[in-house]
Amino acid sequence: MYKQVLLTYDGSVDGLLALREGALLAKACGAEVFLLSVVPVTAGTLIAESGDCGVIAAQNHEFRALLQRAVARLKELGINPTARLVEGEPTPVIAAVAREISADLVIVGYRPEGVLARWWLGSRQSYLCEQLGCSLLIARNPVSDEAFADKLKQHVTA
Repeated sequence: MYKQVLLTYDGSVDGLLALREGALLAKACGAEVFLLSVVPVTAGTLIAESGDCGVIAAQNHEFRALLQRAVARLKELGINPTARLVEGEPTPVIAAVAREISADLVIVGYRPEGVLARWWLGSRQSYLCEQLGCSLLIARNPVSDEAFADKLKQHVTA
């Protein structure tokens, strides 16, 4: 079904749920997994960098450590992902990377946005739906290790 899955991970609880649910789906499909973490470079980050050089480097270091932990977790689950850390505005970067790797499924976490944020920034999910040429899964289901193992057993025996 899915051959090339792009998992996104930002270190948040929502991102961890998406990583888990995405791993389950990718494993069941036998898909190649590409893991992406985007270091958000915003106007605020750039202002902070101008006042205290090293803010972006520290943020990159933190995200690199998060990405390494996510890779280790996926490997524990029997998935050997290709991982990449990129700087930029997360939503457009996710869409660009998905196109670059010819993803047929992109999995992101769900983070509720307030009305003001949606009005001011627009919906990130809507942007991805419009920009992606593939399916988009907005993951919200917590999946335990036991449930993951049970699902794999059911898939293998089916």
